[in-house]
Amino acid sequence: MSPLIHIVDDDHQLRQALGGLLRSMDYDTMDHPSIETFLRADKPARPGCVLVDVRLPDGNGLDLQARMVAHGVLQPVIIMTGYGDIAMSVRAMKAGAVDFLTKPVRDQDLFDAVTAAIERDRTRLGRQQGETELEGRYARLSPREREVMALVTQGLLNKQVAAELCLSEATVKTHRKSAMQKMKARTLAEWVRLADRLGARDHGLKV
Repeated sequence: MSPLIHIVDDDHQLRQALGGLLRSMDYDTMDHPSIETFLRADKPARPGCVLVDVRLPDGNGLDLQARMVAHGVLQPVIIMTGYGDIAMSVRAMKAGAVDFLTKPVRDQDLFDAVTAAIERDRTRLGRQQGETELEGRYARLSPREREVMALVTQGLLNKQVAAELCLSEATVKTHRKSAMQKMKARTLAEWVRLADRLGARDHGLKV
């Protein structure tokens, strides 16, 4: 899928001009006259970014960034600014914006900023997809397999896990082998790393 660029600006002509330029670069675009219309719009799960004027009728670039976080919209933001708003744009960058562009926006500056933002978003989506897949593997474990995984990846030996869970060591080995296969962990070290990733996401692996 082509990357999708959201253009948030109350100037219709500017939205049209930017949209035409971005489409000539093989990007898809959606334009929005205000923060509110952007937040209400359906946003396909595609790599992209948000190109927003620093000043809008219903807020500014900083307001948009804060509201995007509150709505779970995590795409990178590029701020467009007039010369008098550079200080606000710097604050927006400190709050997480990828770049700010001074109007009138130069074609090459726009291309460079959008390219960097899309690359950042592709990385985010790839990481997100990987975490979702990992959570799916973990969800296929039985409750007992999760207990065994929690204890083994904390460093307990099979016989210690058996004593902790009141199981035979052979049973622990069976659960351990099954859990590792479901998690697609080829080695204990890899299994520990997967457990750390899950634990960081509050899956309650520690018992």
